[in-house]
Order: sequence, then C-alpha cells, then structure tokens
Amino acid sequence: MRTKYYLAAVASFLIWGFFSLGLRPIKDYPSLDILFYRLFFCVPIMLAITLLFRRNTIRETREIIRDMKVAERRSLLLLTVGSSLLLIANWFLFIYVMNHVSVTAASFAYLVCPILTTVLAFFILREKLAPVQWGAVGISVVGCVLLSYNNFMNIFYSLIVAATYALYLIVQKKITGIDKFLLLNVQLIIIGLILLPFYPGWSGPVPQLSFFGYISIIAVVFTIIPLFLSLYALKGISSSSVGILIYINPIIGFLLSTFYYHEEITIFQIMAYSLILLSIVVYNSRNFVKAKTV
Repeated sequence: MRTKYYLAAVASFLIWGFFSLGLRPIKDYPSLDILFYRLFFCVPIMLAITLLFRRNTIRETREIIRDMKVAERRSLLLLTVGSSLLLIANWFLFIYVMNHVSVTAASFAYLVCPILTTVLAFFILREKLAPVQWGAVGISVVGCVLLSYNNFMNIFYSLIVAATYALYLIVQKKITGIDKFLLLNVQLIIIGLILLPFYPGWSGPVPQLSFFGYISIIAVVFTIIPLFLSLYALKGISSSSVGILIYINPIIGFLLSTFYYHEEITIFQIMAYSLILLSIVVYNSRNFVKAKTV
C-alpha cells in the first residue's frame, strides 16, 4: 500500500507551505544567523531522539555498513556528504530569498523544482514517466513561463534554490538500505561540523529571546517533521512523484503572499498557478488510482 507514502509527501509540503509564518517575523536578522541557529537547534533534538528511541536502528545500520563492500561504503560516504552540502545550500538560499527578495520568489523556486526533479530523475535515475505524466510536466512548464513574465530576477534566484533541492532529492533516492531519519541526522551533523568553525567570526550579536522562540518552531515544525516525512515518502514512491507534489508548497506560499502579506498579484500569476494546480492533478491521477486499488 503506497497511500501512506503519498500522505507523508503531501503532509510535508503542506507544512513547508506555511514556512513563511515562522521565517518572516525574523527577517531583520542576517540569513546566515538564521541558518546557524536553525541548524544548532535541529542537531541536538534529532540526536536525542535517535539515541533515546532508535538504538536498534543504529545497530542495524552499523551491521549494514559493515557488510558493504569498500566501494559501496565510499559511495555511501560521498552521497551522504554531497546531499548534506546540497541541503545546507538550499536552506541558506531559501532563507535569503524569502526574507530579502519576496515570498512570491521563494514560492516560485518550488514551482521550478518539480520540473527539474522530474527531468533529472528521468536522466539520472532512469525513472520512467507515462505520456500523461509528461503532459503534466508540459503544463507545468507553461505555467512557470507565464509566472516568469517580467520577473527575470525571480527566475534567477528561483532556479538556484530549485536546483539545490531537486538534486538533493535525487541523491537521497540513490542512498538505499539506510534508515532515512538516521540518514537525515547524520547529514545535519555533517553540516553542523562544517559550519561550526565559521560561527564565531560570521555570526552577529546574540539575538533577542523572541528570535529563539521562532527558531525553535522552525527547527521542529518546519524542518525536522517535514524533512522526515519527505524522506519517508521516498521509500515508497518515486522521486518524480515526490517532486511533483512540491507544487503544494508554492501554491500555499502564493496564497499567503497575496492574501496575508499583500504582495502584488497579476493575471499571469493567477493563470500560472491555475495551470500548475491542474498539472498536480494530471500527473498524480494514475498514481492515486493505483494507490486506492492496492
């Protein structure tokens, strides 16, 4: 039954869609400071969960790695480090675009991301797509072209953010046989070790108490929970399917930018988001039917 994997993917992107509610209140702080503290909150929480409740998983994973060939271990190490770097790049760029460009631009990044994920999964992972799914990708392309009208810089920022997350999903799919929550824990530890030496020289003054309240919400609600759900979803459905569901995120972001943050909206944006919503339904129509029959 794959329904639970689809529900996990949908839930993760629903949560991420409301990310701006936790991030925008601290937009006056440097993006790098937000990144530092977000990571430093996430690592100990996830480490505590793993050590307290997932000791069997640690033991099983150790045995799996012990039984691997040398080449397989090397590949696992490279993929883990590479995905960690992609994840931290995505975090920083998304925070910067959300707080210093616009909520709409940040949302647009995750409109482009599913197209990149689908195409990359086709060429790198050899994941097959049915004609109706290619049709949905085509609808998405048209929607994104409309959305980019007179917004070249938004495209530039969005493509960079989208590319980092699309590649992260692809690399995650290539890492098999390892518990996804434990893998995420290791990735965040690697990122923490990389960033820790830069913290004393690159961080700003100690933030106010309210800042840490928002960071704790970002760490748990908008980081650990949705990341785990998306990684869990990859265990049961393809990267391209997870990638196309990312559209849930920017649609919510677009609605927030329009009705909550009162950013400017054009007829092209309305048409584009309508087409993208249609592409989600078209792309996943076959998968939802199969999920119900299993």
